Formats: sequence, structure tokens, C-alpha cells
Amino acid sequence: MPTEIKVPSVGESISEVEIGEWRKKVGDAVLEGETLAVLESEKATVDLPSPAAGTLTAIHKTTGQTAAVGEVIAVIDPSVLAGGTLGTTAAPTPPAAPAAPAAPDKVMPAAARVLAEAGVPASSATPTGPGGRLLKEDAQRAAASAAAPAKPAPPSQPAPQAPSPADPNVEIVRMSRLRRTVAARLVQAKSDMALLTTFNEVDMSTVMNLRKEVQETFQARHGIKLGFMSFFVKAVVEGLKLVPQLNAEIRGEDIVYKHFFDIGVAIGGGKGLVVPVLRNAERLSFAGIEKAIVEFAGRAKDGKLMPAELEGGSFTISNGGVYGSLLSTPIVNPPQSGVLGMHTIQERPVALNGQVVIRPMMYIALTYDHRIVDGKEAVTFLKRIKEVIENPSRLLLEA
Repeated sequence: MPTEIKVPSVGESISEVEIGEWRKKVGDAVLEGETLAVLESEKATVDLPSPAAGTLTAIHKTTGQTAAVGEVIAVIDPSVLAGGTLGTTAAPTPPAAPAAPAAPDKVMPAAARVLAEAGVPASSATPTGPGGRLLKEDAQRAAASAAAPAKPAPPSQPAPQAPSPADPNVEIVRMSRLRRTVAARLVQAKSDMALLTTFNEVDMSTVMNLRKEVQETFQARHGIKLGFMSFFVKAVVEGLKLVPQLNAEIRGEDIVYKHFFDIGVAIGGGKGLVVPVLRNAERLSFAGIEKAIVEFAGRAKDGKLMPAELEGGSFTISNGGVYGSLLSTPIVNPPQSGVLGMHTIQERPVALNGQVVIRPMMYIALTYDHRIVDGKEAVTFLKRIKEVIENPSRLLLEA
């Protein structure tokens, strides 16, 4: 019995997806669990696994089309496995030639005259008389049908094609659903929020020396390297405790304060920017944070992040420094009220105790919704980040 392939639920608030790349075509053999297609939602890109082994016999939605959750988009025939090799199907039996219309048993004289005058063969008329006789009325209907002009077939609608650029050196590629959603949300943030960015700089010497000192032991114990992001996640949690407005959101005329710290970490995935969320980051160890981020990054690259992992963050950290960014103004991810931007570490001359010294410095930027966060709170938050990063022992002493 054929198996219908339906669009699965990919998130609580997602009702439809866009069909991405089909990994199989009609007639291909499919193993159970093998990826049939890629589904793109407004939050993530997910693989569609086959629920059964067999042969893909039909595809109802092509790449770029939209399908609702629960809609049938393909069909697999598992019966091809019985007594045969997966993916081999018997040659289709050619359809039988249509039978020629049966001639009537007897054509009445009046009917014969009508057919002769119209030049219509008796076989094209349908007899309605007793015993299969073809009557005059039958002949008249056949003659009238033959005389009527044939209805032209409706013109076939050409498949929509991407506009071809006049310049052959220009390539036009349709934006993915995820990319379109990211674009829309960024524009929404710009238009709906009173965004402002405040900057500070951090001396990374202490953290860098600490990492170097404990890296070998840390990696041997936890099986993962100690990076900078875990320090910043911990510092952000401390900052949010001090400035709860940055861990809140506006709903209508209300401010919703969140007593949990679900920190989103912006990652450049294969299909665009995604922000998986570290749930209850205040409870995670340094190793737990590093492992979660590495896992998120790997699955983002493969397009295997689940929509639930991208929902509900209360604050976001974006690390443009991994790409070499020296300074930027990140954009808030609605409905959150703030985002911290990390940047590349650069040795620069700074004044320290009345002397000019060279230190590995990082600019940090906080973009915030000025409707809920004032400048004083923004500066206080960044100063707290600076204090914790420059003196990580504060995390242990809760100072």
C-alpha cells in the first residue's frame, strides 16, 4: 500500500514550510530514514526523513513551493521491495489501444440521408433506437457535433521562471524562507523599536592567560576546548541579574520580566544566521556551555537544528569577532530588548597605571530597546561585563 509523505510539525507556531531541495526524484529507491527533501521554515531548515523503504512514485510539491503542516507532498510505494531489489521496478505495461467505436446494427433510411449530406460516418453516431437502430435524431446530433468548431485547448501555463538578468555575469537566486524571515525581523526591529548602541572595551589578558593555563587539563577532563564564549555567557548572566530590563520584553503596554536566563547565541549556519538558545544558562558549567555551542554550530551547518531550539531566548550574544569584525552595531532580535556584540581581539596601546602598555583588547557593543532600557542601565550592564571578563574570579566569589 502506498505511503503518503506528509509535512511534519516543525514547531509550535509554524503552520507551513517551503520545499527546499529534493534529495530524491521520482523512481529513486529510498531507504527508511533516508532524507527525501529539505524543508525550510521561518526559523530553521530541517531534513524530511522517509518513514518507509520503497520507491518514490510521486512528488506533489516542487522546490520553492509552500506546503502546510500535514499536507501530502510525496508518495512512496513499499511494495517494490517484495521479491525484488530496492529501487528496481517492473517495466510498465503499455496501455491497450482504445477500441474502435462499434458500428450501429442498422441505420434507418432517414438517418442515412442526414449522415450522407453531412459527410459523417455512421460509426460516429450513437444509436438510441430499439435493437441498436440508428435513428434520424441520432444522425442529426452526430452531424451537429461534427459541424461545431472544435474548442481550442486552453493555453498551457508556462512554469514560473526566475527573471533572467540582462548581464550574463549576474546570478539571481531566490532567498530562502529562513533568509527572508531574518530580513523581515531585522526590518521589524528597526521600525518598531527605539534602538540605541553603547560601547565599551575589555582587556582580555586575564581570560587569555587563564585559558592557556587550564586548557590542557580542561580538555582532558571534558573532551572540549575552553573558549571565550563561555566566559561571556557567564558575564552576561551576571549583567542581566544586575539590569533585569535587558532580560525583559514589552507586550502591549506591559513589561514582562523574565526570571530565567535563556541566552541565544548567534551562529552563521549553512542557510543563514540562526540563534539557538542555551536554556537556563545560569545553571550550565563552562564545559556545558562550550559543548552546547559546538553542537549547535555543527547542526546549524548541516541544517539539523530544530525550531524549538531557536525559540524563546531572553537575550542574545553575537560574536562577529570570529569573522574579524573590529566594531559593529548588532540588531536586537524581537521581542528581546538587548543584544551583546563581541568583536575581534586586537593588541592595542592602552594607558595602565600611568604607563602606555600593549594589551589584547576587545570592543563590546550593546544594542538595546530604549523604550525599556535607559542609557544608565546600558552602561551599567557593559561595565559589569567588563568587570567579570577582566577579573573572572568574581564569578566564583559572586562579587
